[in-house]
Amino acid sequence: MMASLFKRTLPVLAVLAAVSVGACSTNPATGDQSFTAFMSPEDEKRIGAEQHPQILEEFGGAYQDPQLNAYVNSIGARMASVSERPDLNFTFTILDSPVVNAFALPGGYVYVSRGLLALADNEAELAGVLGHEIGHVTARHSAERYSRSVAVSLGAGLLGAVTGQRALSDLANLGGGLYLKSYSRENEFEADSLGLRYMTAAGYEPSAVAQFLASLGAQTDLQARLRGAESSSNDFNLLATHPRTLDRVREAQQATGSLAPGRVEREPYLRQIDGMLYGDDPEEGFIRDRTFIHPTLRFRFVAPPGFTLINSSDRVEGRRGDEMAMVFDGVRETSGMPMSQYLQRWAQNARLSGLQDITVNGMNAATAAAAVQTQQGVANYRLIAIRADSSHVYRFVFLGSAGTLAANDEELRRTTYSFERLSEAEASSYRPLRLQVVQVQPGDTIDSLAARMPQGPEQRARFQVLNGIDSNAQLQPGMLVKLVVE
Repeated sequence: MMASLFKRTLPVLAVLAAVSVGACSTNPATGDQSFTAFMSPEDEKRIGAEQHPQILEEFGGAYQDPQLNAYVNSIGARMASVSERPDLNFTFTILDSPVVNAFALPGGYVYVSRGLLALADNEAELAGVLGHEIGHVTARHSAERYSRSVAVSLGAGLLGAVTGQRALSDLANLGGGLYLKSYSRENEFEADSLGLRYMTAAGYEPSAVAQFLASLGAQTDLQARLRGAESSSNDFNLLATHPRTLDRVREAQQATGSLAPGRVEREPYLRQIDGMLYGDDPEEGFIRDRTFIHPTLRFRFVAPPGFTLINSSDRVEGRRGDEMAMVFDGVRETSGMPMSQYLQRWAQNARLSGLQDITVNGMNAATAAAAVQTQQGVANYRLIAIRADSSHVYRFVFLGSAGTLAANDEELRRTTYSFERLSEAEASSYRPLRLQVVQVQPGDTIDSLAARMPQGPEQRARFQVLNGIDSNAQLQPGMLVKLVVE
């Protein structure tokens, strides 16, 4: 049996060995050998060009500010010009997304979100982010990652075919899929090292990389507190695709050697982002403390006291610690069926109780309590469905223990009946949030400046994270700081 298995496996190993030996190339950025058998430089350019429109569609499109786009492109072009691939014709795009994010496609397509621009404090920090992404491109990390995943899949398929063990093939394919979820530690280290090299060559202060990463960590911690200790986000963000730490960045700095100090360019950077849209795009609605307003679809509602709201492209999530959570969304529904019937169809796998038709500010609606059996036990919900017009239904789901939902029944009713349609004049009266860069005046403090921003939880912390300062920072008259204003 072992001899037979050996004879069947040997051709597979021979094929994989032949591919591996013939497919290693010298990395243009690092000088090391890398496995890029299944994606040529021509493929990288083609794939990047094909994926670029899809990236724009998925991440909110390009932010429409010609001056700011030209500024970011000038920094990117300066960094790319000192890389090993200045001929690659890099494309730098600001994504119209509030999520702090940056990534690159093969072929030189580099993206940063306006959320990242808001968090960064100076030009050197932005240059560090762009340099890191350029490093991924010049080191051909996408080609290497893709080629290794194909090799894993190829080897698994061949091995499964000759051994007849489907489970073995599936397991190996799973490993290949997991490999694609984020860059490896080695890739991140290389991109950090290359980014620091490019920063130094372009004349920027290399320590800005660590400063930005510290701000990113503080922002991530703040978001975790706002969402609730037990909650998590599905947002595609910088830490999800770039598992970096301060220790790793400092390790890359040490490996790179002595780096010459350079310019920071804080004031020019802040002047460029002054007035930039902040937070949610008005096309997706926005949050004011506990109120959610959608000026385009023309409605609003107020969440129960103590709730923190988080907006995404398809829903609004809310949480009050670990006690209670909510989800609000909208769906297209044109059947015209009674809302109690619709609610039954919506919650078809739940045990409903207390189902009743109601009227919310002149709109037909229905509500019911629901219980769903899960692996952790019975989950208890309060469901509300509201027909806003002939084609749209809006839905609330509140989750908590049966006792908590009962004790907060009056608050949930207030939220339900707070849902209302807005007139055109009311909708147009709401303005999106924007960044405002101001000079610190004598007597200004962290608290006094934070108080000028829209009310909400963690107001002082939001000001500190936005400006990259800690609680002991001394604000000097004349220095520039960022505020969020309506």
